Amino acid sequence: MKPRIHVVTLAVDDLSRSLTFYREGLGLVSPGVIGTEFVGDDETPGGAAAIFELHGGLILLLYPRTELAKDAKMPLQSPTSGEFSLGHAVASREEVDALLSAAQAAGATLTEPPHDRPWGIYSGYFRDPDGHLWEVLWNPALEDL
Repeated sequence: MKPRIHVVTLAVDDLSRSLTFYREGLGLVSPGVIGTEFVGDDETPGGAAAIFELHGGLILLLYPRTELAKDAKMPLQSPTSGEFSLGHAVASREEVDALLSAAQAAGATLTEPPHDRPWGIYSGYFRDPDGHLWEVLWNPALEDL
């Protein structure tokens, strides 16, 4: 396996709500829901998803939780959070504060307000409407964000 990731897929309960959160609340660009022509059934997953092309070629995909379970041939489980977090680095402390405020205004739940960490970064956490955990951080050692 080569050391890279191309797509991060988040399982969501309400595709429209999650699209609105990421597109309108956080300002990510998306063509909207795609793949609606691929209708699933009880065994075959449908294709409706929302796609966001991120910096560096990474794709963030929102996919209905029920369809992801069918696609991966796994039992549908209750959503959980805290097993991992997605990190979004920004260029300043002010951007951390602004993005966390925007996320909260769009329906996210702040789990940890921004503050200085002992290892030299400034960050805070939020959970999106489906419970996915995001860290917004500023690291003075990173440049060109």
